[in-house]
Amino acid sequence: MTEPITHTVAAPGAVLTYDVREPETPSDHRPLFIFGSPMGASGFGQLVSHFGDRTVITYDPRGMERSTRDPDSELTAEVHADDYHRVIEAARLGPVDAFGSSGGGMCALHWVVAHPEDVRTLISHEPPLVALLEDREMAIKVNADIVDTYQREGFGPAMAKFIQLVMRQGPLPDDYLDQPAPDPAQFGLPTEDDGSRDDLLLSGNLAMPPFLPDAGALGASSVRLIPAIGALGEGGLARRGGEALAKLLGVEPVIFPGDHGGFAANEWSPDNDPVAFAAKLRELLDE
Repeated sequence: MTEPITHTVAAPGAVLTYDVREPETPSDHRPLFIFGSPMGASGFGQLVSHFGDRTVITYDPRGMERSTRDPDSELTAEVHADDYHRVIEAARLGPVDAFGSSGGGMCALHWVVAHPEDVRTLISHEPPLVALLEDREMAIKVNADIVDTYQREGFGPAMAKFIQLVMRQGPLPDDYLDQPAPDPAQFGLPTEDDGSRDDLLLSGNLAMPPFLPDAGALGASSVRLIPAIGALGEGGLARRGGEALAKLLGVEPVIFPGDHGGFAANEWSPDNDPVAFAAKLRELLDE
């Protein structure tokens, strides 16, 4: 794979930065767009390295890494979806195959309805679709509490609550918010507030209105849609979101190796196997 060529495209309230990597030899494979939300392009380096036989597009969501965002601009799943369209339109590489991780997999559900001409296959991996969960009301309240904590107390206390949330298995009980707040230090997080309030997860994505996918519109779309979950993390909120999407569409979710970020092995998830993850993704794309 050649070195990435970096581009930018203007959007209302943002400037988006994206990268295009071309294969060293001509390829018959459809271009592959890999993205997350709020994760930027740097988080997908291990996965991208296994697709040197095709053009690969990655990007940084507005407000993340190299992409800018007007802090007063609206941030919704639909706004992110429109950004996916802008990137593919600017790159002039559509239609593409797409792998959307986490919030990317969620926001892409609007993209394939609004711009089905952009995409042939979308794999939506563990989208956090709280609006589809049985405990949706509590999940929405917990998200709001994390956002409020960030604005009041800063990064450490809010991220500790987020980690506690994603580590929980099973539906949230009605008294979930009555439990003591977790100590940021137990997760290696700062206990002092540095005054910053620009974390995209804590000030942006968690504050977005809950996104409810349209089953009828997704079913009528020309895009081949594959809900996916990780083999690990049973009962976790994101995995339950992927399972709920599959149920909404009347299909079984495809199981990928590893956890929510199974495409990368790191200090938090050293047992993830990016090679096996990439092989599963390739298998689905080549069907």
